[in-house]
Formats: sequence, C-alpha cells, structure tokens
Amino acid sequence: MRIGIFYDAGGTVDDIIKGAVGVEQDGFESFWMPHIMGPDALMILALAGRETSRIELGTSVVPVYGRHPVALAQQALTVQGASNGRLALGIGLSHQIVVENMWGLSYEKPARHMREYLSVLLPLLREGRVSFSGEVFNVNGVAQVRGASAPKVMIAALAPVMLRLAGEVTDGTVTWMCGIKTIETHIAPRINKAAESAGRPKPRVCVGLPIAVTDDAAGAREQAAKAFQMYGTLPNYQRVLAKEGTQSPGDVAIVGNEAEVERQLRALAAAGATDLLAAIFPSGEKPEATYARTRELLKGLAAGR
Repeated sequence: MRIGIFYDAGGTVDDIIKGAVGVEQDGFESFWMPHIMGPDALMILALAGRETSRIELGTSVVPVYGRHPVALAQQALTVQGASNGRLALGIGLSHQIVVENMWGLSYEKPARHMREYLSVLLPLLREGRVSFSGEVFNVNGVAQVRGASAPKVMIAALAPVMLRLAGEVTDGTVTWMCGIKTIETHIAPRINKAAESAGRPKPRVCVGLPIAVTDDAAGAREQAAKAFQMYGTLPNYQRVLAKEGTQSPGDVAIVGNEAEVERQLRALAAAGATDLLAAIFPSGEKPEATYARTRELLKGLAAGR
C-alpha cells in the first residue's frame, strides 16, 4: 500500500507548497489536497509541481458541479504539464446540502450527472476532443495542452452504482470515512468486479482516514469524533459509517501506539486499499508531539522499514 499525506488546506498558499515539498523530502509517495471552500486545489498543485520532482499530486476531491468538464479538462492538463505528469485527479459529486443549498444547483440524479460528466471529461483528457449528447451535457469540444499526458482519474465512490461506474471507466476511487471492514466487504469487491467485467486494469482504492499515533487511543477517538463530527451528519458518510457498524467518525480513525497503528494499516492494505491518504490529526495534551510521532511512523512505513 502506497502511503501519502492528506494535507490540511488551512494554511497560506506558501504554507501548502512548503508542505508538499516536505512530504516529498520525507519519502512519501503522494501529496493530496481537498477542494472545499478554501484554495483551488488544482492551482496549488500546479505550483507545487514546480517545486517538487517525484511525488504524485492528488485532489481529494474536486466537486464536479462547480465547474464544466471542459474547463476541468483544461485545468487538469495544465497541471499535468506543470508537474511533468504527476497529477492524480480525484473528483466527486459533493453533497446535496452543498450543491443545492449553497450553490443553488440541482442535485437530481447525481449518478447520471457523474456518468455524463465522465463521458465528456475522459475523452478530452485522453484524446483531446469530445462529441457527446446526453440529458445533462451536450458538448462538442477540444482540450489540448502540449506536452501534457492524460492524468489518472478517480471518483469519490461510496454507493454501489458509483463504485460500478468507477470500476468501468475510471482508474479507481478515493474514499473518506470508510473503515477497514467497509473497504473489505463493500468498496474493494464492487469496484474490482466492475473493472474486471469491463476488461480494465485493477483500479486504485485510495483511502483517506484520520490517523494519530498515541498511547491514549480512547482519547484520540473522542478527539476525532469532535474534530470530524460534521461528516457524521452527511447522508453519504452516514451510510458507510453504518456499514462499519458505527455512527461516529472517531470509530473509523486509525489510532493507537506504533504497533497498533501499523497493525491497522496492514489490515487496511489486506482489505484492498492500494493507497493511504493519511490525515494526521492533533491529539492529546501535546498535539505537536503526537503529529511528529505519527509522521515518523508513516515515514518509516513508507520507506519499507
């Protein structure tokens, strides 16, 4: 399982770029950014691509309702050109409360929206042009950036229909708040079966989870439950938490001492995760020490120690 860092986008642009450089220097394989209400993740990754040379640069994830697929194709190809082909483009539907209540758009038939979105986006990325007529999109367009190859595209897929779509046409999925049991019994089997049936390569299963190395696992779970409580209120995450047998995001966090966290990560890999997007969160009375301890363990695991 490849180990990458899911980076908190709360700092300045310079802070985030320095964070990407540090992730590369520490030997991790990837650097992932959310795209929510803060900085534009793709723009940041293009800048980070000029300051790094090796690590994969991923979005987790860019909401599709906020930008037309032609615009996203142009932007993604530009990031590819800026980073010498190191972009992993994670995209997602976001949530009904965001799309309708904040953006004033319709969230009707989201799976249809994603399927048609991909029908426009993927040909633009892979072939440079598209001609598509559907219920949501009618596009005849071109997106060409010299020297830029098509990036890997993964979708945030949690429900069966979306997992089938991810396996059939994309390079994999990016998940959040999916515990080990849910990856093993729901996510990995469904997406792998869909890819196999479509004659596609085995997809990536990129799993984002909160993580903290600490001697107070119970306290860390309590802290994670508070820090990530918003996700427990969103229907998409409520369903996968229920599959795990819990209602609290704190219960799917990877926490414990070094040996316990390593055991959980090995179980996650055995369950079908190909990539870890480690969202290190501060815990305990000395959160900076917890962060450093967690990062050190992950560095060792990434290096194969």
